[in-house]
Amino acid sequence: KLCQDIKLSYLSKDVCGYPLSIFFIVVNEFCERFSYYGMRAVLVLYFKYFLQWDEDLATSIYHTFVALCYLTPILGAIVADSWLGKFKTIIYLSIVYTIGQVAMAVSAVHDITDSNRDGTPDNMTFHVVLSMVGLFLIALGTGGIKPCVAAFGGDQFSEHQDKQRRTFFSVFYLCINGGSLLSTIITPILRGQECGIYSQQKCYSLAFGVPAALMVVALVVFIVGSGMYYKAEPEGNIMLDVCKCIGFAIKNRYRHRSKQYPKRQHWMDWAEEKYDKLLIAQIKMVLKVLFLYIPLPMFWTLFDQKGSRWTLQATTMNGYFGQLVIQPDQMQTFNPILILTLVPIMDSVIYPLIKKCGFNFTPLKRMTVGMFLAAMAFVCAALVQVEIDKTLPVFPSASQSQLKLLNMGSSAVTVNLTGNESLTLNAAQVCRLIYNTMRPEMTQIIFLEKKSRQTLLIPSVISDEWLLVICNVIFSQTKDLTSKPEQGNNEIRFVNGMNMPVNVTTSAVDLGLIDGSQSCEYIKDFGFGSSYTFFIPSTFVFGPNCQDSITVVEDIEPNSVHMALQIPQYFFITAGEVMFSVTGLEFSYSQAPSNMKAVLQAGWLFTVAVGNFIVLIVAEIAKLPNKWAEYVLFASLLVLVCIIFSIMAYFYTYIDPSEIEVQFRKKVDDDEDDKDKQQKAEIEMVRRDSAESYDDNYKQSKM
Repeated sequence: KLCQDIKLSYLSKDVCGYPLSIFFIVVNEFCERFSYYGMRAVLVLYFKYFLQWDEDLATSIYHTFVALCYLTPILGAIVADSWLGKFKTIIYLSIVYTIGQVAMAVSAVHDITDSNRDGTPDNMTFHVVLSMVGLFLIALGTGGIKPCVAAFGGDQFSEHQDKQRRTFFSVFYLCINGGSLLSTIITPILRGQECGIYSQQKCYSLAFGVPAALMVVALVVFIVGSGMYYKAEPEGNIMLDVCKCIGFAIKNRYRHRSKQYPKRQHWMDWAEEKYDKLLIAQIKMVLKVLFLYIPLPMFWTLFDQKGSRWTLQATTMNGYFGQLVIQPDQMQTFNPILILTLVPIMDSVIYPLIKKCGFNFTPLKRMTVGMFLAAMAFVCAALVQVEIDKTLPVFPSASQSQLKLLNMGSSAVTVNLTGNESLTLNAAQVCRLIYNTMRPEMTQIIFLEKKSRQTLLIPSVISDEWLLVICNVIFSQTKDLTSKPEQGNNEIRFVNGMNMPVNVTTSAVDLGLIDGSQSCEYIKDFGFGSSYTFFIPSTFVFGPNCQDSITVVEDIEPNSVHMALQIPQYFFITAGEVMFSVTGLEFSYSQAPSNMKAVLQAGWLFTVAVGNFIVLIVAEIAKLPNKWAEYVLFASLLVLVCIIFSIMAYFYTYIDPSEIEVQFRKKVDDDEDDKDKQQKAEIEMVRRDSAESYDDNYKQSKM
């Protein structure tokens, strides 16, 4: 009664029928989700381009971090329910969360260890260690408060505010997607800026710094509303009770494993010696649902790769949408946009239409279709990757090299290469790539490195005397790129064939000022991820048409596959998420006992963590050279799991936990009534016996 009065006093401040404290919680959730998804949107690119990790390592660390974010909610729920309570748990872990975000922002400041000021950190170990510490603290913070914030918001409503409570959870879900949407738009733009004290580089520190600032705001807002909250005291964690009961049942069954002990209907019945039968019955219901969870991690294995593999795939694509330039990590915004669009369409149009057609589209059937749609998303990703691979130049294998010839003279030159036909190069002409398979027994005048692309510059003046004396000076070799320029950047190379120095200045990089008043302006759109060689011939003359005499060689063509081709795979993966994730949460809630819904929520989050660990295992074991083959592998695995899950779902029987609990309690009450009646009968019998004995004694004494 006292606790109820205290709660009502806290809830007395209402705005439009809602507790005022709710608004602080909603703002806190929006800022926290902005912080988390904003940091995560650019994380894999930070690994690859700032820490200089390869794609496999960047993907592995990314999914390890995501897995930790979905493991720590179990720890947060235990701490909140058994020790600190929800309010203190949110406060303390939010502080840890904020420190982690600040550590990430500091780790991305390249000037801290850039002593030679060349734009590259000199002590990469410092940045790696600081970023890993930051990610661990973020995982601990965001996962720890995940099960607490929504439940803490629900605690603020009184019993007569059921309608407002349901509205709160809808707004709460909207804030999650709103924060995700805005952050995945804004933080990639911030990352694309250039910043630095001594040298300008991609601004990962700003991309991490803004989410850190939003987390500070989230913490401050939550603390400001402290005096208005209803703070329930911890009442013990049902998860611990469930684990203890299951552990006792297993232990007791092992003790009585000999044949002399009779078998029991269910292995959980071995816990009846110590635990209440109602608790055991509720655990049986939970285990029945958890058994269905076994195949589910494979869905999350595919789903969470949209933030790693798909983002890296977008870096090799064309991001021009008219006048708008889309960054590779901004493609993730299609997920929250499609969620906000598809959820109401599914609920109000698709599902009712299917029901009208007479098809019983049960929750488990929806989840099966959702898994299949996710597999189709990866088939689309594989097809997109095939198109990307078609545009890539043919790079030399481990036993090959590639050679390009550039005639810098004003007259034609005939070149004879061993094993190849004679070539005639006109003035200022480039010969396309020549493939040369490396054989140890071959004698070569020009030494070519294995698995490399090189350009041979043939000078404008060639004579026998010069060839014999300074051959290495006349013939100079330069190494070409053996992969696409990263982050959609362009590589530009200038070759000066004139007999005087020429300084070149570009809008992106200042290579020096042009001496004198003469200049030649050359304009070209390079696109994304291209490589060009500009040759200035010896006959070059400054003038209005000077750009016509410059020879431009396209070493690597720009990205021609448009990012819009990723939209179908984002559509399929989001449609799968709506049918799988939203339906799965609803199914878990409906099939869970009233006091064990948190247990199933923890089990659901655990499948997300396991799914991210599967990415690491499959990627490390498969080691497929082609990315499209890896996409097909993941899609095939999910289809196989989808078939297994559909079979398991076919044999599943839907239950009403509340009805079972009522029937079970009624049965227990009836048993207790029978015991009471039996005890009353025994007492009555004793009384009668006593009375009869008294009468006999009385008669005997009277006689």
